[in-house]
This record gives sequence, C-alpha cells and structure tokens, in this order.
Amino acid sequence: MRRGRAPRPDAPIRVPCNGNRGGAVGVESLGPGDVNVTSSREEERDDMNETMVTLDDSTFDEHVKAAEVPVLVDFWAEWCGPCKMIAPVLEEIAAEQAGKLQVAKLNIDENLDVTRRYDVMSIPTLILFKDGEAKVRLIGAKPKGQLVQELSGYL
Repeated sequence: MRRGRAPRPDAPIRVPCNGNRGGAVGVESLGPGDVNVTSSREEERDDMNETMVTLDDSTFDEHVKAAEVPVLVDFWAEWCGPCKMIAPVLEEIAAEQAGKLQVAKLNIDENLDVTRRYDVMSIPTLILFKDGEAKVRLIGAKPKGQLVQELSGYL
C-alpha cells in the first residue's frame, strides 16, 4: 500500500488519454525545437461548428437538463492528442444530426466539479445525456461510423 498525502480538492485531475485501442497514451514533455500549439477558449469557440456548445461547471446542469434533444458531451483536454483527433468527427456528427442531437464540449482541466461528478477517469470520454440523465458512456477515440452506430439507439 502506498502512503502519501491526499490530493488537494482544487488540484487538477490528470487522467490517461486513450486512443483507438483504449490503452493509455503517454504525454511527453516538449524538447528543444518542438512546437506546442495551443489555443485560448475564445479561439476554440470561434473555430467550433455552430452546432457545438462549450459547457463549464456553471452551465452544464442547466444546458443538459433543458435540452429538447439528447446531448453528447465530449470530456476533453488541450493536451490530449486523441481528443484533438475526434474533434472534427464530432463537428461532422453535430452538423449531420442537427435537430436530433446536440454536441457539447467540456474541458476537464477547467471544470473539475462536473468531471468528478461523472467519474471521468480517461479521455476522451463521451457521455450521451437524454432527458438530463447519462445514458451512454464511450471512452477513447473511435471512428465516426462506430460512434454513430453506438449512439443510434438514442437519437
């Protein structure tokens, strides 16, 4: 048994980042000559498809419970490669399923309350909410066809 101090309640959560095979993907530090590409939340919102919504701890419950259609929430982080890989796929799904499905994003590093409440331990994690309740949880980056197939019973 390992002994140590309990994490602070406000400490960031570090979760494994899963790719297609469901295995943990390591995050390496940047070395000399490497480029770290980041964007601010404002740029992120501007780049997102109009059919996608960015949620946070303060807007999550209201949005998910008030939605007239199922809401697929993408729990992601800026440093997660597979999260970035599925972002365009989610934008396509959001556009194709407009009126039948709402796709939302929630950054786990900036929204610890919701992340902890839904026990998000690995990212990307997609949770489909229908009538305010979690119905389906998908973990890891998956091809578009597989995502649509797994969600089809709730649309």
